[in-house]
Amino acid sequence: MSSLALYRGIYTEERFQQVYGAPQKPESGLAGMLKGRLARACHCSSAAAWHFLQGRLPIASWLPRYQPRKWLLGDVVAGLTVGIVHIPQGMAFALLTSVAPVYGLYTSFFPALLYMLFGTGRHVSTGTFAVVSLMTGSVVERLVPIPLQSNGTDPAEVALLEGQRIGVAAAMAFLMGLLMIGMFTFHLGFLSTYLSEPVVKAFTSGAALHVVVSQLQSLLGLPLPRPDGWFTIFKTLSSVVEAFPLTNIAELLISGLCLAVLVPIKEINNRYRSRMWVPIPGEIIMVLLATGICFASSLNTHYNVQIVGHLPAGFPQPQLPALRLLPQVLGDTVALTFVAYAVSVSLAMIYAEKHHYTIDPNQELLAHGLSNLVSSMFTCFPSSATLATTNILDSAGGYTQLSGLFTSAVVLVVLMWIGPLFYYLPKAVLACINVTSLRQMFLQFQDLPELWRISHVDFAAWVVTWLSVVVINVDLGLAVGVVFSMMTVVCRTQRAECLVLGRAADTEIYRPVKENSKCFEIPGVKILSYQAPIYYGNRSFFRDTLSRLVGLSRDQEPYEDQGPDIKMHISTVESSISVLDQKPGSDTAVQAVVLDCSGVAFVDSAGARLLIQVCIECQKAGMQVHLAACNANVLSTLRSCGLLHHLHPRQIFVTVHDAASYLQQTTETVEQKDPTIWV
Repeated sequence: MSSLALYRGIYTEERFQQVYGAPQKPESGLAGMLKGRLARACHCSSAAAWHFLQGRLPIASWLPRYQPRKWLLGDVVAGLTVGIVHIPQGMAFALLTSVAPVYGLYTSFFPALLYMLFGTGRHVSTGTFAVVSLMTGSVVERLVPIPLQSNGTDPAEVALLEGQRIGVAAAMAFLMGLLMIGMFTFHLGFLSTYLSEPVVKAFTSGAALHVVVSQLQSLLGLPLPRPDGWFTIFKTLSSVVEAFPLTNIAELLISGLCLAVLVPIKEINNRYRSRMWVPIPGEIIMVLLATGICFASSLNTHYNVQIVGHLPAGFPQPQLPALRLLPQVLGDTVALTFVAYAVSVSLAMIYAEKHHYTIDPNQELLAHGLSNLVSSMFTCFPSSATLATTNILDSAGGYTQLSGLFTSAVVLVVLMWIGPLFYYLPKAVLACINVTSLRQMFLQFQDLPELWRISHVDFAAWVVTWLSVVVINVDLGLAVGVVFSMMTVVCRTQRAECLVLGRAADTEIYRPVKENSKCFEIPGVKILSYQAPIYYGNRSFFRDTLSRLVGLSRDQEPYEDQGPDIKMHISTVESSISVLDQKPGSDTAVQAVVLDCSGVAFVDSAGARLLIQVCIECQKAGMQVHLAACNANVLSTLRSCGLLHHLHPRQIFVTVHDAASYLQQTTETVEQKDPTIWV
C-alpha cells in the first residue's frame, strides 16, 4: 500500500494566511465596487465587440466553423424529418391550446427559425409542446369560454371567438417573451434550478395525464367545455361519463383505428431506432389517410364528424398582441415561463452532455424569449423545446442548429401551398396524435424504483408533485411540488447530525466514532463535526445537540460513546507528534472542544451569535472552544459579529489535526521546543 509522510508546523488560520495567503486588498465601498464593475463591463475593443456578438448571436460563432461535408447531410435529413412531424403535432397541440389548427403551424415555424439564430443547444427542437399548450389552453378557456347558446355554425361568430382566443394565447406568448428577456437581462437563469429533476419529471407526467383526459371529448366526439379551477381531471371525467350516451360512433371508430396504427408505429420507432435511418412518420401518414378518407366519404356531412376546416395559406400580418390582456394573464404566464424554461434548459443540457459540448443557460433565456416575443406578433401561442421532436432530431442524425432551417422550410411549404388540403382532416385524428405523443412522459414512471433506491426524499418529492398536479391542478400542483422540494432541503439542514469524531490510528484522518470502530477520541478533547450551515432555522437544534455532547446541559449526562471504552492519546517523541496510544478505561473530563467547520457552508448573524454564546458557556464550564477548517465566508461573518472578542486567533486552525495536535502539545508535561506534526 502507498504511504504518505508529512512533517510540518502547526498552522492556525492566522499563521497560514501570513505564510500562504494573498495580500489583502483595501476594502472599497459600494461606489468603488460598482465603479470597478462598470469599468470592466464598458471596456471596448474590436475583439470585445466580436466576442459579445458571438455570445448574443451564437450563429456568428458556429456558422463560420460549419463543416458541410461532415454535417450537412445529417442536418438536412434530421431537419426534414422533424418538420414532417411538426405539421400534425402543431395542429394537434393547437387544439390543446383551444385555438384553430393553423396557429399551431405558425408556432412550429417561427420559434424553430429564431432558435437557430440565438440558441446554444445543437440538438434542441422548439415549437409546440403538450404541457405548455395545456397550461395556455386552460387560461384561454377561462377567459374566452364558448357561449352556451352557440351552435358553432355561424362563420362570423366562429371567427370572432377564434380571434379572441388566439388574442389571449398571443398575449401570453408576448408576456412570456418579455419575462424571459427580463430574466436574461438580470441573469436570473439560475431560478430554474429550483425546479429539481424529480419535480420536473413528476410535473410533466401529471400534466400528460391532464392532456389525455382533456382529449377524451375529441376522441369520443362529445361537445363538452373544458373545466377550469381545481380537480379538473375529475370534473372532466364526470362530464364525459354523463355525456357518454351522446358519443359519436364514427369519431370513436376513427379514434380507435388511429390509435391502433400510431401506438405500434411508436413502439417500432423506439425499439428499432438504432437500425432505422429515419423513424416512420406515422403521424403524417395518418393525417394524409384520414383526410383522404374523410373527403371521399363526406364523413363531416353524413356522420357529423368534426373536421379542421379552412387553413388559410400564407402568413398573417404582424401586429402587437392585445396588451390590455397582460394583467389578466400575468400570474399564469409567470408559472408557464418557469415551466417552459426549465423543460427547455433540461433538454438542452441532456443532449449537450450526451454529445460533449456546453450550453449557456442564460443565453437560452434570450433565445426562447425572443422566439416567443417575435412569434406572438404573428399570432403564435407560447412555445418551448419539445421532448418528442428533440429526440427525433437527435436520432435522425442532426449535428447543429442549422437543422432548424430545414424544419422551418417544411412548415413553410405547408403554410404556403399544402395547408388548405387539410380541410377535411378529422379533429379526432389530431386528438390521437396528442395522446400518442405523450409516450415518453408516461415512461418516466419507470424511473421510480431507481429513484427510491437512490433517494427516498427525491422519491417523496416526485410522488407529492405528481399527486398534486393530478388531483389539484397543473399550476397549483407545480407550486406544491416546488415548495415541498425546497422544504425537504430546509428540513435536512435543520436536522443535520452533529457527529463526534475520532482519529484513525497512525493517521491524521478523523471520522465519526459511531461509524468507525477503530477511530478513537483524544482524552480531554471533544471533536465535533456539523455538516450543515448554522443559521436561524437550525440554531436551536444545533445548540441542544452540542450542549448534550459536551455536557453543558443541566438535565442530561455528558455524551458517552456507544463503542468500545477506548480513548486515543497522541504521544510526543522528540518534539514532534508521532503515534497514538490506546488507553482503555480513560474517562478524562472534556477540557477542549474542537468544532470541525468543513461542512458549514455559511453562518448567518443568528448562527454567529449562537457560536459566541457557546464559547462563553464553554469557557464558564472550563472548556476551551477551537474552530477548524472554516471557509473564508464563515470566518468573515464570525469576525464581523465579534467572535474574536471571545476567541483568540490562535484558537482557529486550518485543519482538525492541527487543532488536535496543538491541544495535545499544550497539555503535555514534556517540554516542547518546536511544535510540529509528524504522521
